[in-house]
Amino acid sequence: MDKKEFQLLLEEGEGSTVEFKRKVTSPEKIARALIGFANTRGGIILFGVDDDKSIVGVESEKSEVEMIETAARIFCDPPITPLIEIASYQGKDLIIVTVEESHEKPHYLISGNGHDDDEETKVLIRVKDKTVTASKEVVKILRSESPDAPPLRISIGENERRLFDYLETHDRITVKQFGELVNISDRRASRVLIQLVRAGVLRLHTHEKQDFFTMA
Repeated sequence: MDKKEFQLLLEEGEGSTVEFKRKVTSPEKIARALIGFANTRGGIILFGVDDDKSIVGVESEKSEVEMIETAARIFCDPPITPLIEIASYQGKDLIIVTVEESHEKPHYLISGNGHDDDEETKVLIRVKDKTVTASKEVVKILRSESPDAPPLRISIGENERRLFDYLETHDRITVKQFGELVNISDRRASRVLIQLVRAGVLRLHTHEKQDFFTMA
């Protein structure tokens, strides 16, 4: 990455594909950012840059790069292979980590004791300028993108027709709202909505508090 590209990233600021980190802290925290980008659209982490865009630099490139590599290899499942570069800017050393969107979604965060009982709480995605826990619906979508996912089978019945009628007069619907609309469990409602997302009929909108669905 040249200085012009780096300057553009600074000017753009943090967002869905860019994150600033003042320093390399712990492998688990680094892994959260790596996973969030890998599970979404990819992105760049700039170590040595504060949230206000000020350049603070990193202390020890060698040890900090090793911590990033450990985070990617041991705290991410499947492991992630980011591109790690050392750059100098305003007389200070920075670490630039580029994460490509993964073809092995979803990636899970592994804590010190391995996976938690509820693994889905450890699937992270990028939403605007934050790394957040993915909802169950998002995790299902990520799994469906795997080459090993079963083929899509979809049928349009009474529940789907009532859903489409509802969305003709309403902008959005949540899993809970759909379940109440057609009197089915949240689990079954989620399954129907996810199938329609996979078929390209609906679009899933991911927010920090609650996901919702709209017509595609």
